[in-house]
Amino acid sequence: MSEPDKNAVPKDEIATFLARKAEVGKSDHEALQDYLRAKQAAAAAVAEPQPPAEKTGSGISRRGLLWAGSALAAEAGALAYATAQGTSSNGELIEEPQREPISRELIDYQGGVGGKSLGNWIALLPTKLGGGVYALDLDSNRVLASLWYWNYGDFNPISHHICAFPSADPYRGFEFVNSTQGGKNCLIFGIPTKITEPGPGFNIYRVRYDGSQMQMVENVSETTGLGLGVHVNINPKDAQSYFVTDGQKDIAACFDRATSAVKAALKFDWKPNSTTLSRAWQDGGALTISRIYPDKTTGKFDYTGTKGQKIEWEMVPMGELFVEEGTLPGADPMSLCGADGTIWHPSGRWAATVVRLCGGVAVLDAEKNFEPVTFLQFNKGSPGQYPVVKVDDDHWTIAFDKIHSPGHEIGFSPDGRYLCMMNNLRENNCGVFLSADPDPRKWKKIAHVEDPLWRGKYPNPFHMVFSLDSKKLYLSVLYPSPAASGIMVVDTESWKIIKEIQGIGPDLQTPAITYDGKYVLTPFSGFQRLSSGIAVVETASDTLIGILPSTGGHHDCVIVPNELEHMKHTRSCTL
Repeated sequence: MSEPDKNAVPKDEIATFLARKAEVGKSDHEALQDYLRAKQAAAAAVAEPQPPAEKTGSGISRRGLLWAGSALAAEAGALAYATAQGTSSNGELIEEPQREPISRELIDYQGGVGGKSLGNWIALLPTKLGGGVYALDLDSNRVLASLWYWNYGDFNPISHHICAFPSADPYRGFEFVNSTQGGKNCLIFGIPTKITEPGPGFNIYRVRYDGSQMQMVENVSETTGLGLGVHVNINPKDAQSYFVTDGQKDIAACFDRATSAVKAALKFDWKPNSTTLSRAWQDGGALTISRIYPDKTTGKFDYTGTKGQKIEWEMVPMGELFVEEGTLPGADPMSLCGADGTIWHPSGRWAATVVRLCGGVAVLDAEKNFEPVTFLQFNKGSPGQYPVVKVDDDHWTIAFDKIHSPGHEIGFSPDGRYLCMMNNLRENNCGVFLSADPDPRKWKKIAHVEDPLWRGKYPNPFHMVFSLDSKKLYLSVLYPSPAASGIMVVDTESWKIIKEIQGIGPDLQTPAITYDGKYVLTPFSGFQRLSSGIAVVETASDTLIGILPSTGGHHDCVIVPNELEHMKHTRSCTL
């Protein structure tokens, strides 16, 4: 039998502490109510002299003892209700409350940027290696609540991407889904650590804010057996389902919001034409998309934790070529395609899974259980459309002659007219499809946004968000860390670059727009090792007006929608 851990805190001590904490909290609340009633009575009889407080043998009023013994003594002091004690100029002890007028100034709750409110919006930010998430009130610049997944027994909770369901009044409550990575992903950022055996991680958390605190609702990965750790995207049509897609396992799964049942799960596998790793994608090959099912006995999939990984950590931004050169190890890198995000068309009619190493997206029919219908290729020198061949009801293939460049993030404009994708590394541009036709097989490649200063891998167009009217596209433009990255503004009629705001901060990440269209927020230092903040751009002038504080580590940002219409401006439709 193993020896008990002498440093462990007994459960009965925890229970005793929590019970005492509740007892003190109740006492403090009652004392506060007494104070408020006394204050009201004093205001009504301001001209009448106040009797001295009842004394105890120690010379301190009973109310003073109550406050001194409570956990809210500091708050009581701030309310100026604790007994005033001190000495007069002649050295006599003063035991009476002060009778002279006291200057009292109620603070302006509003913080904002430069004293200006950004509106009644709540921004959600996952904390990457911090292992949690917090909600920031953009009106007051105060954190409303936070939650840390370590407390729930997840000892490698790399809080990654996030999406929130609509709420008519987010200040009173809302719900969101947060994916978390695990495994060796905690070791890849060059941060000194003593960790040698990272926890498995890879969990999908549903969390609810109840108006005062965040509460864990469910670990969807435990419920379903699908441990997926990258993009989360809610259906903008009704907000009753959502995709989570993982590029280490090449699995995309759609979950029902009410039951967490898996509506559909697709697995993406690459078979290269070349047997040489360095040429395995450039020389083309076949992409197979397969529908996968849970075990009939358990009703669950077998992809929890690190199970099913093809590579041992994710392809970080601009890290796709590490796979080709063999410096990103794994059980099956040759079959990797990097399917790590599934966005929705604003109508909810179509979904599109990005396949990073194939430089494009597989378009899925949401009305036919997400059956693939076509593949769009965004590289300059490639055809726009690659046909999907249906093998049977559960398998489809797409053949490629060659692939010119990997890609990364994708996004539909809110009006559904355009679909963009970042072509990273070998081409380094933003490809654009016209997606207005009701048949995706007729969508056409129409433009590539390129800055003449872009050479090689950097600078690199990265995450995106559109203006509310779809007339402008905001891109985070990534420079190699620790160099400062920036925000680029693109006109979507001409697909010309209007402006670039340079030098904001390192590791600039995912932009989010307030639903009045006035501000774009973009967190930086997404990998938690350098200076950090949240850049605020005013869209009327496309000017950086300030930096909100941030503890770093944010790889995503979403503003809680107030209505269903807002969903097409969230992480639902853009990455």
